[in-house]
Amino acid sequence: MRTKILMAIMLMSISSVLFAQTEEVVVKKMYNRQQMGPQKDKMREAVQRLNLTDVQKESFKAGMIATQKKLQPLKNELGEAEAHQKTLVTSEKSDLAAINKNIEQIGALRIEIAKIQIKNRMEMRAQLNDEQRLKFDNFNPKMRDGKGPKGPKGMK
Repeated sequence: MRTKILMAIMLMSISSVLFAQTEEVVVKKMYNRQQMGPQKDKMREAVQRLNLTDVQKESFKAGMIATQKKLQPLKNELGEAEAHQKTLVTSEKSDLAAINKNIEQIGALRIEIAKIQIKNRMEMRAQLNDEQRLKFDNFNPKMRDGKGPKGPKGMK
């Protein structure tokens, strides 16, 4: 009887250890996917469909790196402004003027980021031939496998 109980306890211990390791691996994979972002996968796929020349690939890569260097400080500042907004809104005595000023700062940062991104997109587009440009213009990373926009039900 004792051996059966002991074996059952051992079996449960081993299975819980295996389950915990599996769960940890799954969480790591999910975290890595979130870090990479599904849009990055779709961008890579779109670039492959464009059949870019080596010169175009190098130019795109250089442009993307330069754009990311410009965007990084702005994104950091945006994150700080959004965190400050949360602090302003949840404080005991909310200052509406400070909240509105911070909202304007957040808006200005988002506009600046959008301008840099669209400038890079237009520079990339200018390097494409007509066929590539059509594919480039029709690409929408927010579409889910060509089946429509992502929404609450369409999220992966």
